[in-house]
Amino acid sequence: MNLQLVFAFLVSIITVLVTTPLVIKFAHLIGATDKPNKRKVHQKIMPRLGGLAIFFGVVVGYMFAGLYDQRITGITIGAIIIVVLGIFDDKFELKARTKLLGQIAAAGIIVYTGLKIEFITIPFIVDRLDLGWLSIPITILWIVGITNAINLIDGLDGLAAGISSIAIGTIAVIAGLGGKELILTLSIIILGSTIGFLFYNFHPAKIFMGDTGALFLGYCISVLSLLGLYKSVTLFSFVIPIIILGVPVFDTAFAIVRRILNQQPISAPDKSHLHHRLLASGLSHKNTVLVIYGFGVIFAACAIFLTSATLWGTILITVLLIMLIQFIAELVGIFKGNKPFIKFYRKVFGRQ
Repeated sequence: MNLQLVFAFLVSIITVLVTTPLVIKFAHLIGATDKPNKRKVHQKIMPRLGGLAIFFGVVVGYMFAGLYDQRITGITIGAIIIVVLGIFDDKFELKARTKLLGQIAAAGIIVYTGLKIEFITIPFIVDRLDLGWLSIPITILWIVGITNAINLIDGLDGLAAGISSIAIGTIAVIAGLGGKELILTLSIIILGSTIGFLFYNFHPAKIFMGDTGALFLGYCISVLSLLGLYKSVTLFSFVIPIIILGVPVFDTAFAIVRRILNQQPISAPDKSHLHHRLLASGLSHKNTVLVIYGFGVIFAACAIFLTSATLWGTILITVLLIMLIQFIAELVGIFKGNKPFIKFYRKVFGRQ
């Protein structure tokens, strides 16, 4: 890692440390605050808009990095749309449809610049499957899906920022090992900004990142992973970014399945997310976050290992991870009713 990259990392951290107190005052000034209710864990009015400080850190870090790439222009415009959308949501609490349209617009700009997945390789079946016009909706779905995954786990102090830091750090390691300078530089800058924000956001938090931060970080991660997949992917290379984001992706997937089974709208809020269930099991706020960080590190290690694994090794690790996730989900009570893995465990080991 060259000195300029280290300097950009430190500048990003310092920028966020300096600007976050100003953002806290600004959030209170315009009324961009989060009020307690029966679904939320915090007990007092908290300022949102913390993502604005993260965005400032990324902008300043990028300026000091001295990096230019033509793909950055579209990414920057998309990021500004996401940040503005987040600011309005933190202030006015926009409807889900409005936020979705804004995210699609940002993703559409990325696609317009040519950054999209154009063909895929399916092992044992076809060496090259051109996606044609399908590359547009697939790429947009990828960006929008990952953007929202981070937003859905933003339920405890430091949770979304910490999980995002682990994910972005993992992308940086993989990019560094693969010699991908653009992805490495952007990852280091975003990582520095997110770590700087954690000084104010870890329990007990002084500010929440709000949708401004959660959507921005989700967008950044989606674009970084897309840069890694650029144009051509194998079927299983999709697995690595998904595993990097294992905690938010699978928590979101379980939430969707749970709401469908309960005949609720997919967007309906509930208190059965992983962090809710861990809190209900008796863990403290801080320990719950640290346990989920641990899950994130496990996923990160698996993702790094998978970059050099064989096809069959990838399949095996993926299957084992899915089984582990299902077992944990049943253990902490994310799903009610039938628990096949726990029943099997008790039958084999004689536990009641």
